[in-house]
Amino acid sequence: MAHLISFSRSRCTTVEESSGGRMTCTCRVTDNLLDARVQIQATLPDLEIMSIESRTEHCLIEGMAAAQERLQNLLGVRIGPGLLKIIKGLMGDDPACTELAYMAEECCHGAILSLTKKTLVKAPLEPSDSRDHFSGMVKKNVRLYNRCAAFAEGSSLLEGIEIDESN
Repeated sequence: MAHLISFSRSRCTTVEESSGGRMTCTCRVTDNLLDARVQIQATLPDLEIMSIESRTEHCLIEGMAAAQERLQNLLGVRIGPGLLKIIKGLMGDDPACTELAYMAEECCHGAILSLTKKTLVKAPLEPSDSRDHFSGMVKKNVRLYNRCAAFAEGSSLLEGIEIDESN
């Protein structure tokens, strides 16, 4: 009889703005191999990472303690252009570091998206105008690409534009 492999993953990213000019972003991942969270605090409006911490409840990925220490390398980094390359360069590429780097990236994406919502409210109501508005947003901020269904590959809002995901 064939053996069936069962795997499930749940990811949740939350963003909270505090009155002290800081933003707290938390990413939690729960799956068969890992139950962990990464929390980043960044200053507003410059989005400099002021604190970063992680907590692991359950982990079958080797090297997680060292990866948690490497997260501290992200202190002082500004959330903005080139961030993904910076995180990968500072974290390394072993499996535990890759997982925590992914979670740190999700926190940063959450920060960017939460600041983008104010722009989304200003979108034109006319469908033809809104298409140009939203595709322009994605061109200006490639981090929006594939972050929700509206900005996903194949979306009519992004039809005919080229996305450079190298940043």
